[in-house]
Amino acid sequence: MICRLYLEHALQLGSPVTLPSDQAHYLRQVMRLQIGDPVILFNGRGGEYSSHIEQLSKSLTQCMVSSFSDINRELSYGLHVVQAACRSEKIESVLQKGTELGAASFQIVRSERSSLQLNSDKRKKRLDRWRKIIIEAAEQSGRTQIPELTWHDSLVSLSNSGFSVVLHPHEAQDWNEMKPELITAPDITLAIGPEGGWSSRDLEKFKTLNFQPMTFGIRILRTETAAPALLAAIQAIRND
Repeated sequence: MICRLYLEHALQLGSPVTLPSDQAHYLRQVMRLQIGDPVILFNGRGGEYSSHIEQLSKSLTQCMVSSFSDINRELSYGLHVVQAACRSEKIESVLQKGTELGAASFQIVRSERSSLQLNSDKRKKRLDRWRKIIIEAAEQSGRTQIPELTWHDSLVSLSNSGFSVVLHPHEAQDWNEMKPELITAPDITLAIGPEGGWSSRDLEKFKTLNFQPMTFGIRILRTETAAPALLAAIQAIRND
């Protein structure tokens, strides 16, 4: 399996690209690659670039870009995840699995029962870590785009795209009843609650944002299980 790396800047055919120190260390110490070995590069703007290692040392690691492939491994519709702020390791699992399963974006939001509280400094560090997890999942899974990640202090600042549902086990339409919309919608937004679930006030706010409550099966899923399960289920019924 050829190593894939994400770079934020533009890539030029026939030109060398210098890798940052963390990626250079990964190629050298983790993957144990050598000069001449192939590496796939992508910048999230579509497609991917074939390259080979031209220099590999502690002071300088460069890859020579040789060709471009206009390959697309993204879904033809947008699947967006609203995840209530919860324990960090649970969010990390949602971001990793959700990226592998094709999510277009993640919005982490504070709700009435959210257990995670971050001041501005901790929030920046946490978002940096979460973005790194998303990038690593995109590299591993063959994604050609990087999902967007945002933090929201309240539900009222959320944005939703297309057909929007909020997962809730009571007084909600069954997943099977919503399949026609889930199959045909050009964009879907899924809102997943925290460990204690959405409060009644949370659900009222979602109603004003045009989210429809939905149940998903006869069992109640953990907060870190719900989004990956729904992403996989929606792609299955849409034959993706």
